[in-house]
Amino acid sequence: MGRKKGIDIEIDKLTNSIINVISGEIFETEFNKVSKKEIRKVDWLFDWDFELKDRNSKVLKMTTTENKDIIQGLVSYTIDENFIFVNLVENAKFNRGKEKLYEGVGGNLFAYCCKLSFDMGFGGYVSFKAKTTLIEYYKKSLGAKIALGQRMYVDHEASLKLINQYFKNK
Repeated sequence: MGRKKGIDIEIDKLTNSIINVISGEIFETEFNKVSKKEIRKVDWLFDWDFELKDRNSKVLKMTTTENKDIIQGLVSYTIDENFIFVNLVENAKFNRGKEKLYEGVGGNLFAYCCKLSFDMGFGGYVSFKAKTTLIEYYKKSLGAKIALGQRMYVDHEASLKLINQYFKNK
């Protein structure tokens, strides 16, 4: 099974890092490489093995700084000439739907890609292919714009907004 056709992640709320929906406690996050043995297929909707095997893709896990063993979300991206392209992004199973444990995971995953884009000298530009039904949603939640068809991008200004929301103190 290859890549899914379009990004399909909930940007539930733009938060400061991620917030426990029960306690309201804010948790700082960090991003690190993930290994195949850390990803149990039953916990994820997408085929992360495919992403890990792709030599051009980089796959990162997002954890809280307090607990580096529990993966909150995953992101796969490739580096283009002038931007980061998000191949796949997913919340952990326990961060989806009405019974989710943390809010802000999806936005945090995108904000990190925006931060990487700035760090690499791309001015914050991040691109992705959205599912058709979610184009308007990503315009509103991420400030993304349409490039062509389902292809969208987050520009310099929208990236700064996301970065400042999630990484104020970093």
